[in-house]
Order: sequence, then C-alpha cells, then structure tokens
Amino acid sequence: MVKIGMVQMGSVESKGANVKKALDYSREAVKDGADLLVFNELFTTQYFAATEDPKFFDLAEQDDGPTLRAFVEFSKQYGVGVVVTFFEEDKKVRGVYYDTSAFIKGGEYLGKYRKIHIPQVPGYYEKFYFKPGMGYPIFDFGDYKVGGVICYDRHFPEGVRALTLKGADIVVIPTTTNFYPETWELELRGHSAFNTLFVVGVNRTEETFQGKTIHYFGKSLISGPSGEIIKEMGEEEGYTVVEVDVDKIRERRKKAPFLRDRRPEAYGDISSVYIEKI
Repeated sequence: MVKIGMVQMGSVESKGANVKKALDYSREAVKDGADLLVFNELFTTQYFAATEDPKFFDLAEQDDGPTLRAFVEFSKQYGVGVVVTFFEEDKKVRGVYYDTSAFIKGGEYLGKYRKIHIPQVPGYYEKFYFKPGMGYPIFDFGDYKVGGVICYDRHFPEGVRALTLKGADIVVIPTTTNFYPETWELELRGHSAFNTLFVVGVNRTEETFQGKTIHYFGKSLISGPSGEIIKEMGEEEGYTVVEVDVDKIRERRKKAPFLRDRRPEAYGDISSVYIEKI
C-alpha cells in the first residue's frame, strides 16, 4: 500500500512564496499519512511559458539548486518520496534548459526525467524555453517503482507504455493545462487501463500572470489499473491523500493480460523503445 499526496496550486511571482506554500501543503499531507508527494508542473514559478520573454530564463536552477535542496531536506526529514517539477538549467551545457521532474526518496535524489514533447501553441510557448529530453527512466521507491512524463507528454501513448515495460507501478504526470479539458480524464484513465497501472495526474489551478487571470482547471486525479478514477480533486487549490494498493496491478493483469498478449514483432518500428539513463 502507498498513500499518494497530490498538491495542486496556482503560483505567484515569488519563487520563495511558492516553495513555502508547497512545503506547507506537504506537511499537512504527511500528517494525513502521505508516503509520496506529487505536485503540478513547474509549481515553484508562475507558468511563464504563457508568453515569450528572455527574462524568465533567470528563473531556472540546476538540479543541485536551492529548490531541490529544500525538497531533498523535506524528504529526508519526513522519510517520504517527492516528485518536483522545475525549470532546469543544464549543469554541463550552460544556457540549455529543460522542463524537468526530479525524483526524491528519503532525502536521496534518485534522478530526473526531462519532458520530451514540447508544445508551441498560443499560451504554451514552450519551445522558446525548453530543449526536449530523451529517455524514460524509472525509480525504485522500495515497495513500488515510479516513472513519469510531463503535461503535453500525456497526449502520446508511447511514453507511459515505455515506463510500463520497464516496470513502473505508478506513473506521475505533473501538468499545467487549460487546453483539451475534454481529454483530461479520458487520457489518464486510458493510460491506466491500457497499461494496467496507477496514473497520478496533478494539474495547476487558477493564477494571475502579468495582470491576467488564467484558469488552469485543477481536477488532479488518480486512476487505477482498470481505468477507474480512484480520486479526483476539484478546481480549487489544495491537497488530498489517497491510498492505493500496488498489488492490484498484479491482480488486474491476471484478468486482463494485455501486456502478456502484446505482439511487438507485428508492430514494426513502433514497438521499439529508446531507453537512455539520464
């Protein structure tokens, strides 16, 4: 069993204020028994990719920067797992930036996933800021394994399938969206059903950016290995803690042998999975 805490927020201009608020919610979630905390995409900042402006590159941090250090320390203090999505500047190649999820367990930084599919549509000018990542790593959290994709990645089935084939029990999808609300539940439930695992989608809530209120609709949810919604939040900022039983994955796969009945030899190039450890 694992208790998953979902924290959905709207952010303000001050990164410090956003980190403090996220940690305050996290402490409350831990009091409610959370073992694994998942936040919405880029929650330490406002969603700056709603516009194109070089000044926002100054928000980026390396993966040993103050934001991750704060969550590593929190994870160590409370003995919990944390998935933190942040604006990353590459340590090796300065001036190269990614939309990155960091995976932390018990005060140990396990590694990261860099968003692969980068949108460039009105209100989501991400190609201006982010280089695409590569590879679908998974991370051992002890009794379960976790992988992740980020926001726009959820529209593409291959990533979650790759994580499934590598052994993930839980796939986290930190998100900032007010686009395609008609597909939000459908896609997350579909990923769960086709891959017979748990999916945790955590979305941003309403915030004011450059004087304009933007309605990101929240509705963070957890779906189970049969494609069922286990818990869905509303549109308001806050947190919730949900207990899931990872043994249900095994039980579902006995009845629904979708992975055993795969025929990759029939799929041609679509069956290949590019895996690179980051």
